[in-house]
Amino acid sequence: MSLRVAVVGSGPAGIYTAEALVKQSAEPVQVDVLERLPTPYGLVRYGVAPDHTSIKSIANYLRRVLELPQVRFLGGVTLGEHLSVEDLLSRYDAVVYATGAMVDRRMGIPGEDLPGSVAATDFVNWYCGHPDVDPSRFELDSPEVAVIGVGNVAVDVVRVLAKTAAELAATDVPHDVLERLGDSQVKAIHMIGRRGPEHAKFTLKELRELGELANADVCVRPDEAVVLGGDFPRQIRGNIDVLQSWAARPPIGRPRRLDVRFWLRPVEILGTERVEGLKLERTRLSEEGRVVGTGVFETLPVGMVLRSVGYQSVPLPGVPFDTGSMTVPNEAGRVRGREYVSGWLKRGPTGVIGTNKSDAAETVRTLLADLDGQERVRREPLDGLLAERGVEPVSYEAWLRIEAAEEELAKTLGRGERVKLVGLAAMRDAVRGR
Repeated sequence: MSLRVAVVGSGPAGIYTAEALVKQSAEPVQVDVLERLPTPYGLVRYGVAPDHTSIKSIANYLRRVLELPQVRFLGGVTLGEHLSVEDLLSRYDAVVYATGAMVDRRMGIPGEDLPGSVAATDFVNWYCGHPDVDPSRFELDSPEVAVIGVGNVAVDVVRVLAKTAAELAATDVPHDVLERLGDSQVKAIHMIGRRGPEHAKFTLKELRELGELANADVCVRPDEAVVLGGDFPRQIRGNIDVLQSWAARPPIGRPRRLDVRFWLRPVEILGTERVEGLKLERTRLSEEGRVVGTGVFETLPVGMVLRSVGYQSVPLPGVPFDTGSMTVPNEAGRVRGREYVSGWLKRGPTGVIGTNKSDAAETVRTLLADLDGQERVRREPLDGLLAERGVEPVSYEAWLRIEAAEEELAKTLGRGERVKLVGLAAMRDAVRGR
């Protein structure tokens, strides 16, 4: 009798978990990968910037895992709506939660809920065609925009804002979104960090890409690029060198301008009915190494604020959750009984996509050790229960029909290899061959 495991979530963490189960298990194993959306790959599909095709190619690796005979994809199945934890435990020998970190952290400042103040996740989901976000969500009608944060997600956001629609036409950006990017009124983009260049979280490769923008001048203020001493690792030294080189060159009059700012923290988003400005306070490090305000303020006349200050996970119905760490409490992936966790939901939003592979391997080692020697109980397949509840999962073959429809749409529009379908209705039509 095969070991039967349910993995909740089909992003990198979930699919790497499925792969590790197949590779590590000494006995036959069957893995069902459950996903609330009709499409797999999680942040690889809906979080990686559309012009980062080399990173998006990770989907080709994940695809091979989903095509293993021991792995089955079940899209359109939601824990807490269609199924409970108890349902899963009654039909599987073990359950692994791998739903990632889906929302942005809040800044906790006045005005944060004004229209025009949004999570960077929403903006990323918008230009990546996530079905949870309406393509009409963003107008881009403000001449100035602020992006709070100096990590790779913030860099992706400002790069998309800075590029022309023509530069993005060959990517998989949904066509409605591309048209709105083409109508963008944005002229100035401010990327803001609370600390100095040496503390920025972006990678050198991502940073250098900003310097290659053809449509925007990238500007750094010389006084904000100053770094006091320190023997920095190569990555950080590289970032500092690039930023200081930008600080030494004048703008040449490109259509848009990107100001990379440091030593500033948001203290209030200004406006009445929508965002009209962002108040910032100059910062410094205390003797204890903490960021403190200096009492010196400035205001940017922005009409949109995008916060990119970190991701966090959300609780799953019926699953333990630590609101301090915003993770599922675990020991090497073990949650309780026959429940396990992997990925960002397990450790927090740290590392790169590939980090999830070793993380998943650890969880699977724990799971297999716990179940080693236990007698298998014959369990009813999940299919009957889903049918009783009127749920028709999207199979891997059905997902391929969505993928084929996107490739056909790209041909029709004369755009690249694929253009993403927008909305669940369009995806359902593709599944049914309409």
